[in-house]
Amino acid sequence: MTERDQERGDRDPIDEEAAWAEIVAGYGEEPADPPGVWPLVSPAVDDDQLDAGDTVERVHLAEPASVEGPRDWEAAEDEEDDHFVPPDPPPLPETDLATKLAWVAVLGGPLLLIISVLLQRSMTWWIVTLGVGGFLGGFATLVTRMRDGRDDDWTDPGSGAVV
Repeated sequence: MTERDQERGDRDPIDEEAAWAEIVAGYGEEPADPPGVWPLVSPAVDDDQLDAGDTVERVHLAEPASVEGPRDWEAAEDEEDDHFVPPDPPPLPETDLATKLAWVAVLGGPLLLIISVLLQRSMTWWIVTLGVGGFLGGFATLVTRMRDGRDDDWTDPGSGAVV
């Protein structure tokens, strides 16, 4: 005997065959409403049968409410005024010649090395020097010219609060 059987104690075993026979016999029948719950369908009530003093326990709907699904929705007609037209973007900030040449060196140096490998050219000293040196020089130029986002009139941090 298992622990579950010991916990049951003296209860009678469930007759499964009788339970299945009851379920099969009641197949297709509407089960009775549980107590305290209104039935889904209420009997029709004529208006002349109602008195002012009668209490109406249920509301009878003459027609079921129409249910609309997502496929019943139709889009509104497009009008010219409804389209969003984004504003023109602001112009790019102007850069000086040194920054432009630094970007050309950073991007062009590795590109020169990749093209040399793809075209199966021999790596001469000047191609390697231009590729590696251009990348390192352009990168160093861009890093040294970076702005820290603060104003140019930076003061000593120990000067106290500025109000």
